[in-house]
Amino acid sequence: MEDLSHFVNGTHVKGASGRYADVFNPATGEVQARVPLASKDEVDAIIAKAAEAQPAWAATNPQRRARVLMEFVRLLNRDMDKLAEALSREHGKTLPDAKGDVQRGLEVVEFCIGAPHLLKGEFTDSAGPGIDMYSMRQALGVVAGITPFNFPAMIPMWKFAPAIACGNAFILKPSERDPSVPLMLAELMKEAGLPDGILQVVNGDKEAVDAILDNDTVQAVGFVGSTPIASYIYSRATANGKRCQCFGGAKNHMIIMPDADMDQAADALIGAGYGAAGERCMAISVAVPVGDATADALVEKLVPRIEKLKVGPYTAGDDVDYGPVVTAAAKENILRLVQSGVDQGAELVVDGRNFNLQGYEDGFFVGPHLFDRVTRDMDIYKTEIFGPVLSQVRAQTYEEALSYAMDHEYGNGTAIFTRDGDTARDFASRINIGMVGINVPIPVPLAYHTFGGWKKSGFGDLNQHGPDAFRFYTRTKTVTSRWPSGLKEGGEFHFKQMD
Repeated sequence: MEDLSHFVNGTHVKGASGRYADVFNPATGEVQARVPLASKDEVDAIIAKAAEAQPAWAATNPQRRARVLMEFVRLLNRDMDKLAEALSREHGKTLPDAKGDVQRGLEVVEFCIGAPHLLKGEFTDSAGPGIDMYSMRQALGVVAGITPFNFPAMIPMWKFAPAIACGNAFILKPSERDPSVPLMLAELMKEAGLPDGILQVVNGDKEAVDAILDNDTVQAVGFVGSTPIASYIYSRATANGKRCQCFGGAKNHMIIMPDADMDQAADALIGAGYGAAGERCMAISVAVPVGDATADALVEKLVPRIEKLKVGPYTAGDDVDYGPVVTAAAKENILRLVQSGVDQGAELVVDGRNFNLQGYEDGFFVGPHLFDRVTRDMDIYKTEIFGPVLSQVRAQTYEEALSYAMDHEYGNGTAIFTRDGDTARDFASRINIGMVGINVPIPVPLAYHTFGGWKKSGFGDLNQHGPDAFRFYTRTKTVTSRWPSGLKEGGEFHFKQMD
């Protein structure tokens, strides 16, 4: 069994706390590694080393910092297969999905190569008599990111790439469930030319998280995970005077209008609802067809597609649709919620509770499920299941369908499938949700726009990646300057008489 490490000052460092967490192979249920869980003293020492390295990095001009990211992109492409295999081994994703995880992080790094332009300030000539005024963006110092298990490559890069491009040192606390890829990314950043201490990876649990939140040196914290933990981190970080952006849970609705292409809508729901075993904060977990005829037609299209889904380990080939969920506890929670849906009166159209994969009986596989006639009061509607479970809620009108998405406490993403432009424009304008798809089921913005949910899906004023990231990881300093007049007259060669 492999012993993992922290990554501190450019090298792998063994844990000193004596505490470890098991890292599983989700496909087999076997423990394949253990990861050290840092103590508060370890975290504080790692942050102190980052603080020593950061001033010199901030003084490096943005173009040279961008060149490190350019080389990092080259190395990511070089090692894509290696990164994807390590990711699949610990998370359970299929290899194509794992490569997509790396690719969407890489795209944000590519955007951050534009740091010299993105960090430019503003200038006003002659703001007053002989007065000029200008603003500049400066690094915060040491910042931190606490990232989730479901995107162990993408979200760390969403966090550390803009932070480092801005001149900060970054403390990455990845999920202890799949920590190998974040450690590999740190190795590649060093190989790309990043100075030691600028990207530190510290593995840990709540003790490490609290140490980051309470450390006075850390100026800002970014987080992605569940809403209860997002709320906790946001409250504690801001109470300690830190800048904070936290992104939480989701319950993403897709509205299907009667004029929609049903085959297109069904295909979209299959990918968005069951891809990555539903372990995506942008997964569509609620389908809202308008009218019973639409609902009946959609179920008719969905059932044969769901029954053809291939569930298996990533080693079974690229035609596997999705793999296991991340832990035995996650599997148990999903099946508990499925049972609650049955008990509370939802119609279980496709029942995956008895799914069993020969040769992988101890793996954390969950079969696909489809519920129909789900209502607002059911746990499967209110709760983020984070598994391969799609619920259909029947609406009789467009306004009723809209209310389902608008009234839910989460506001991460949503979508509408329709051929009518007026309906689509109305939906995009009125919906109180951060990311909207029109005939696009998973509307994750590209790197040069920003990613962020509303309501209980997001805490903080600024979103992830795009221009908001450069605003989040810098503070603005405004300088008003005035120079004494008369110097331009030239030198004087005699003593000036006293007045």
